[in-house]
Amino acid sequence: GRASAIAIHQGGYASPSTGEPDYRTPFGDPLAGQTGLTGYPSGTVNRHVFAGGVTALSRGDWTANSEIILQQPSPVNVGVETTYDSVTRQLTVHVELYYTASSAVPSNFINVALIQNHIFGPQTGGGAGNNYEHMDMLRYLITGQWGDEVTTTTQGSLVDRTYTYTIPADYN
Repeated sequence: GRASAIAIHQGGYASPSTGEPDYRTPFGDPLAGQTGLTGYPSGTVNRHVFAGGVTALSRGDWTANSEIILQQPSPVNVGVETTYDSVTRQLTVHVELYYTASSAVPSNFINVALIQNHIFGPQTGGGAGNNYEHMDMLRYLITGQWGDEVTTTTQGSLVDRTYTYTIPADYN
């Protein structure tokens, strides 16, 4: 309950065959390019460099490295509230940050990702034909690949940001 997975469809395995849905986003290849990945499946934890100058980790390293990050103190409390208008398909995300201590770095970044569950479709090696249930699928990075910069990171600072995104009609 303290971490969230995001499945990013990119690379050769994500290229759809004729008639199949395309789950790639404009962010997949640039995100993979920043990690130094050399194979699949690969993942990162908080975009943190643990060893070797890259963020890409093999599946066997995800849990242990997640635990390292979860043990670190956080200088900021994050609150998120969303509303969705089904007529206009407008998603509004309200984010508040409250710094209980000063950040160790002069700027932080808010990253808001639209994730979707229960998408049934093809999956190479999934054994379910076109009925594989995709979970935690990245649909869009509302604040862009690198996020929205926050430069007021001292103890006692309150940061209030609101983001909107119109969800495409073909997202079910």
